[in-house]
Amino acid sequence: MPHVVPRPAITRDTLFAGSLVCNQPTQGYRFSIDAVLVAQFVQPKAHHNVLDLGCGSGIVGLILAYRSAELTVHGLEIQPELACLARENICANGWSGRMQIIEGDACAIEGSIQAETYDLVVCNPPYGTANGGRINPNPQAANARHELCGSLEDFVHAAAFTVRNRGTVVFVYPARRGAALLHILSCNRLTPKRMQPVYSYPEAQTARLLLIEAVKNGGEQFEIMAPFYVYHHKNGPYSQAMQALYLENPSCSPR
Repeated sequence: MPHVVPRPAITRDTLFAGSLVCNQPTQGYRFSIDAVLVAQFVQPKAHHNVLDLGCGSGIVGLILAYRSAELTVHGLEIQPELACLARENICANGWSGRMQIIEGDACAIEGSIQAETYDLVVCNPPYGTANGGRINPNPQAANARHELCGSLEDFVHAAAFTVRNRGTVVFVYPARRGAALLHILSCNRLTPKRMQPVYSYPEAQTARLLLIEAVKNGGEQFEIMAPFYVYHHKNGPYSQAMQALYLENPSCSPR
């Protein structure tokens, strides 16, 4: 008799006043505000094909599908339990006709996805190096947060491989490692075009995250956007801009 892996406990979480459902593990990898930030930063056009690279439970793709009914969204995920949960979330939101999850490895992207398939690739890659910092004892969370299943170079290469010529890729990444990301993007013919620094609060001295958009074989024009503040002040509530991201109406045009 085949071994049956027990289904992990999950929580039923929602965004946009309950309009979007995202079930995720109680213990394991759970999405953070980073996913919400990168999903609002992208600017997909109608009928674009979108790939969420390393999609986890599917939250970034779910937000994009919620914002635009004309998008086709695929997610690539290496961890089977998260891929299964992402499929369940797609069904729970009624988007099986335009969303799909592919179980595959970003480090061997050629075996999962054809070259230059997507108009837009979005990625929230692992932030920690395999040898840096404390590794989460939960294997699912550790694989999602540290470069145990793929390095930054692997994810950027996968994005460059899957996006069409003149297509767009978007990454969210720690500002302290931003120079590495910009360098690796350029080495893969992905020209940075827009960048928005994300600060914890207005008085913070350094940015926490960078939201970066790049175009495959793009021109030299580059825009640095105004900072985004997550909190109103230190130890305070979410800023109005951050609160708005959780309440966004699908009729609103993308930021």
